Amino acid sequence: MTEERVTPLRQRMIDDMRIRGMGEKAQKSHIRAIKDFAAFLGRPPDTATPEDLRAYQLHMTDSGVTPSTFNVRIVALRFFFSMTCGREEMKRYMQFRTEPRKLPVVFSVEECPTS
Repeated sequence: MTEERVTPLRQRMIDDMRIRGMGEKAQKSHIRAIKDFAAFLGRPPDTATPEDLRAYQLHMTDSGVTPSTFNVRIVALRFFFSMTCGREEMKRYMQFRTEPRKLPVVFSVEECPTS
């Protein structure tokens, strides 16, 4: 098994998450989200612009990412930019998606079981 190289930026993010007391699962989720963003960008994620964030959010929407996955990635990006990069202003360009509400199934009188 090969060990994955940890960049100084990733190590800083891991350290920031440890300082905040994040669990291992949350840390892995955040790292995965930032790796996905970096793959989309094709360059280090700390060099992103507001327009890059907008393009990434459109990419996630167009590729059919569920609202919950979309929001998990936004939370990771918000943490990354505000805590790791010290670029609090980038949070302004990130939007959460709402989960569509599912209406309950309503039975007609005939469909209701009688006792």
